[in-house]
Amino acid sequence: MSEDKNRNSEADLNIDNEFAGKSDEEIAEIIKSAVEDKRDDIISTLSDFIKIESIAGEAEGDLPFGENVHRAFSFMLDMAERDGFKTLNADNYGGNIRWDRKKTSERDETMGILCHIDVVPAGKFWDYEPFGGEIVDGKMYGRGTADDKGPTIASYFALKCLKDLGIKLSKNVEIILGLDEETKWSGMDYYLSKVDAPDFGFTPDADFPVVNGEKGVLTFSLAQKFGKTQSKGISLKSFKGGNASNMVADYARAVINSKNKEDYQWIREQVQSLASSEGFELQARGVGQSLEITAKGISAHGSTPEKGLNAISVIMQLLNKIPFDNDDVGDFIKFYNEHIGFDLNGERLGLIGVEDEVSGKTTVNVGVIDMTQDAVKLTVNTRYPVTKTDEDVHGAVADTIRGKAMGIIREKHMAPIYVPEDSPLIQTFMKVYKEATGDFEAKPKIIGGGTYSRAMKNFVAYGGIFPGEEELAHQKNEYIKIDSLIAMTKIYAEAIYRLCK
Repeated sequence: MSEDKNRNSEADLNIDNEFAGKSDEEIAEIIKSAVEDKRDDIISTLSDFIKIESIAGEAEGDLPFGENVHRAFSFMLDMAERDGFKTLNADNYGGNIRWDRKKTSERDETMGILCHIDVVPAGKFWDYEPFGGEIVDGKMYGRGTADDKGPTIASYFALKCLKDLGIKLSKNVEIILGLDEETKWSGMDYYLSKVDAPDFGFTPDADFPVVNGEKGVLTFSLAQKFGKTQSKGISLKSFKGGNASNMVADYARAVINSKNKEDYQWIREQVQSLASSEGFELQARGVGQSLEITAKGISAHGSTPEKGLNAISVIMQLLNKIPFDNDDVGDFIKFYNEHIGFDLNGERLGLIGVEDEVSGKTTVNVGVIDMTQDAVKLTVNTRYPVTKTDEDVHGAVADTIRGKAMGIIREKHMAPIYVPEDSPLIQTFMKVYKEATGDFEAKPKIIGGGTYSRAMKNFVAYGGIFPGEEELAHQKNEYIKIDSLIAMTKIYAEAIYRLCK
């Protein structure tokens, strides 16, 4: 099933405890200094890591998520083995990097750090090479710098600093590496079917100070087949847009056909009018015997669609002006504009009542469209409140489309999680964060993002975006501040120590 390599030496396991008698505050300062000593190594390691285009793809032989993401997996395991950690590879579906500090006949309590090394597609319109790891003005640019390769490297070096210092812990610690977090989570499912889960821990894949709740995530598609038409008017040949359900579509393209060239001139005028009145980046040009319409949007994470501009909705607004020869095509376009459009809370889709006081309203992101003369599939990603269920969302949408020719396909669901603010885990994370940053007014937060915290019990998301920082996960020009990378490494190292001392 798996390969388990143990490079821990007896000398390492029996290092004299030089820290006996020191206060937690004194040890925290020693840890911070150790992280600073590794600053250059942390930065260069992350830059090399970013250069691996680790987008999970189709299976290739015994690599269930393809060669690219496996290269990133090997990068982490090889580095850990060189540094004297134990590693485990669960049939290339995932693995872990372990520091075992106790040797008993019974299973020791283990803290886990759940990371993912896959990334979403780069998308378009970057100012920097998306897989270059380039540093400009104190920021490292690249897909995955914030989500989640930067925090993964911070977590790794946090553990490495503790190990190199010889700080004795009472619990084992393992960094778990997921390979398809941005898609189906099947790798984590497989991993957990083969390996015992840790007892508690965190995922460094959200925000500071700490995330004590995550909304439910339901992804579904609206699908419809179109009837044939004998008309010779304007037809929609194709309409495609978006890269993934959990990304705001930053690009969309529609191709229109007509035998009457005057139609093309009229459509061009509509494009210019809409672009001018709304400020959209919307263009039309001839391609062979067809007219191509393209729209540029602004990418954003699907949990925060308000930070982006959906190119699919831009083109849909234009298409709503065009009298297509196929009534089914026209009806679907009309449905989209009436019930979705630029509404980010799904109220027009029937979700007006799916909200609560703890976590607010549902958010809705249209991630991908694939529309032809024959059929359409529209993939929608929703984030619903922690006190609601997927059935609340599904039922509301089903009511909205009742009587129409389309159907709902459930694609993916993750139930919400919520950990009370007074739990010992949350209190420890808050204490470390406040002391490290001086931000004593900070409070735990609830997010719409879906992290690996949902995969295991007693897990929450902890960092790595600091309050006030620009959130660019899944967007163009994603970056991490070098100072933030080092700061989070210090926080993670101290949190591991406090929870495992």
